[in-house]
Parts: sequence; structure tokens; C-alpha cells
Amino acid sequence: MAASLASSPPRCALAPGLEISRIITGLWQIADMERGGRRVDPQAAASAMADYVDAGFDTFDMADHYGSAELIAGDCARRFGAGGRARPKLFTKWCPEPGEMTPEVVRAGVQRSLDRLGVSTIDLLQFHWWSFEHSGYLDAMKELAVLQREGKISELGVTNFDTDHLRVLVKHGIPVVSNQVCFSLLDPRPAGDMSAFCREYGIKLLAYGTLGGGFLGDRWLGAPRPRADDWSKMKYLRFVDAIGGWETLQAILTSLAGIARKHAVSIANVATRWVLDQPAVAAIIVGARLGEREHRADNVRLGSLALDDDDRAALERALARARRIPGDCGDEYRRPPYLTASGDLSHHLDKIPSVYKSVAMEARPGRRRIDSGSVWEPVCGYSRAIRVGDRILVSGTTATHGSGAVVCPGDVAGQTVYILDKIAASLAALGGSLDDVVRTRIYLRDARQWETASRVHGRYFSRVRPANTLIETSALVGDYEVEIEAEAVVGDPTEAATH
Repeated sequence: MAASLASSPPRCALAPGLEISRIITGLWQIADMERGGRRVDPQAAASAMADYVDAGFDTFDMADHYGSAELIAGDCARRFGAGGRARPKLFTKWCPEPGEMTPEVVRAGVQRSLDRLGVSTIDLLQFHWWSFEHSGYLDAMKELAVLQREGKISELGVTNFDTDHLRVLVKHGIPVVSNQVCFSLLDPRPAGDMSAFCREYGIKLLAYGTLGGGFLGDRWLGAPRPRADDWSKMKYLRFVDAIGGWETLQAILTSLAGIARKHAVSIANVATRWVLDQPAVAAIIVGARLGEREHRADNVRLGSLALDDDDRAALERALARARRIPGDCGDEYRRPPYLTASGDLSHHLDKIPSVYKSVAMEARPGRRRIDSGSVWEPVCGYSRAIRVGDRILVSGTTATHGSGAVVCPGDVAGQTVYILDKIAASLAALGGSLDDVVRTRIYLRDARQWETASRVHGRYFSRVRPANTLIETSALVGDYEVEIEAEAVVGDPTEAATH
């Protein structure tokens, strides 16, 4: 049965007072179009954006590092304001390098986007953070919430946050309305824990990569594997390889093609409709090469396409033959396998400054220690962590942020996540990592919360599985639900096998 032809894309409310197109136009390809010193004609690109708005595609997604995308979007918005028409919805991202997130740093980042967009309020400001071992993301989000209250930001979102750290934000009282994540038939990770959490707390997913860089389209059915000659292909061929290779993609495309013929639509329509039908998804983001090519006529058909149970079952059978992308949302930017256009990002992550600074202990040569800045460390005579030879011992650690704020009050899972990030940062400052941990001890205020804390512990340590002790204590010092200490041995990983 052919899908009836719609005249404009479907719409939804992302938040009260913020109605958007469920097909968002992504401007990341501006950066690709401007590679090598090239420059997109801003007037022509703004005119191409205006054509999208006139066709009902009035919601755009960009970032501070997408070349001149914010400037082009600002030009387009001014045209509509001058004509007395409602301006398009402009979503942007702020992606700072990890470091101290002072109010001045945060405000400067947001002001830059406000100036480039030429608006007084950003409709949705989405925040990206490279390494959760650096807890500055909490300071940044707290200041962004202040800017929201001042009217410079309408709604706050995040991008590429995993479920654990989205939980930290929510349980710490940050008003997040959306998380932008990769979500497609190549990468269905968000359909699991992320969707369950978002549905529970009223957070919407904005899905990018829904066409896998174009590989989930008619063009590639039965076609040979191409060269990676642009950023999209570079990135999504890594996804293709991760799920089993070109043959696995062809099996998924064959299943999509059968459904597309049945409904007289394109393969891309079916692939994107599958994502739109996921219960936590508010919208999909489809990239556009402004002024070069557009697919509005095809995308508008999504509004009238309805997949039935047989269609969904066929897609599930195709997915069952593919390997699952490991980890949670956003892990591809933070740990192997790095499924990005640039590939291995470890060189970039290694350049992120250490959260803590280790110092030599003059009284005990050969030992190094770190402090977290707590006023109690010198008063009580202890270190956050200490290294002696190849051993690193991390003191009992609580979910304390900065000079004393309790993170995620009353929430065991959120506090456990924050603590293990803090332990990871302590180890890194002394030359170790979570992979070096050989023992942990978890102290709980309430033994009934053992599984909640243990499941978070498992997500951090399932690969190395250190010795572990779990203890209920009648009381912890301070308003904490959990405290954790750790011990690591940094050495030759083959040494244990020789004894």
C-alpha cells in the first residue's frame, strides 16, 4: 500500500512553548563543505535555509564548530524577522574543551553563539563534554541553567551523554529536556537503558545518524563498498564495520527495500520512520548540504508512512544478524572502538588536562600524592590518593563536588557514577586507570540499595573485575548514600601470567 503524500513534516512539542519539526535539518555538513579553506557563500546558503523553512522544515541543528553554520543561520533568521514572519527554530551546541568551567567561561561560550546567530535567546542550547572524569560539566550546566533563567537560553539539552551521566544531571536538579544521540538501524543502542530513563523523566531524544551517513538509502543497495572520501563516509563506514561489515549492511538494506516496495516509499523513509517510531524520540536530524542537494520531497513522506507489525518484525530479524555496537550512547567519542570521522581519538583525550596534580612527598621519597582541594585533607592529615611504587590507594570517596556540594542527594546510582569518575581522575593523576584497579570497597547507608550501586560498579569494572567488598554501615559522615575506596596496581599486565 502506498503512503499518502503529506505536504509538510510532522511536528511535536519538544518542551512547553517550543514546537518543532520532527525532521530537523542538520548543518554539520557546512564544516565538511568548508574543509581545506573553502568558504560557503553565506547569502546563498541562507537562501537555501529559507527554502527549507517555507517548506515546513523550520528547525535547524548546528554547533559552535560547524564552520560558519551559526552565521548562516543568523542571516536566515534575520530575513524572517525583517519580514514579520516567525523565525526558524535554531538549536546549537557548545562543545568546550574540559577545564575549569567558571561562570565567565560559560557565559563567553554562550555569548559567542548568541552573537553569531544574531538572537537574544537560543531556542535549545545543547552541551557536549568530552571526559566525565573531569567534573567541570556540572559547573557548566549549573551556569547554563542560570543563563536560562536570565532568558538567554530557552531550553537546555545535552549531546552524546550516556545514561549514567544524564542521570547525574537530572538527579542534581539540572533542567534537561533533550539528549542528542546517534540512533539508527546501524546503531540501536539508545533503544535500551537510555530510552527507558528518558521516558521515566520526560526527556526527549534527538536522533542523528539515522541514515548512517546515507548508507541506509537506495543508492547503496547492491552497490560495492565505496571509498571514504568525505567525513560522513569516514565515520559511518566504521559503524558498518562494527556491526559486521558490508555484507551485514546489505542484509539490512535488503530488508528495508522489501518494506519500501510494499509502501511505495524510499529505503531512507523506512529507516528514518523506524527511528521516529521509537517512543523516546522527539525528532530525527537529517543533514543537508545547503545549496548542493536536498531531500525535502522525500522526507516529507515520513509523516504519512506507518510501519506495521510485519515490517517491524522483518527489521528485527535483520538486526539480529548484526553485531551490537558496544557500550552506551556517546561512548564512541570516549573509548574504543572510536566510531568517529577521525577514528581513534585517544590522542585528543590524552591532551585533556588532569583534574588533579600529583606532588612528591618530601618526607617519603618515592611516594606521590594528590589532593582534591578539600579543606579537610590537610586538617585531618590524609590524601585523596597516594602512589607507593606500583600501588595506588584511593581514599574513601564520596559524591562531593567542589568545596562541599553533595551531588545527586538521595540517589545511590548518581552518586556511585560521580564517585567512580572521581576515582578514575585520581588514578589518572598518578599514572593509573580503572583498568589497573584490583580491589574496591563499597560502603552503603542502606543495604537494600546494593544492586543499584553494584550495577553501576559493573558498568565501570566488568572488563577487569577487581576484588570487591560491599558493606552496609549504620551511618556515613555527611549526607551521602554511598562511599567507595579503591586500590590499583600499575605494572606489566603480563607479569601475573608468569607466576
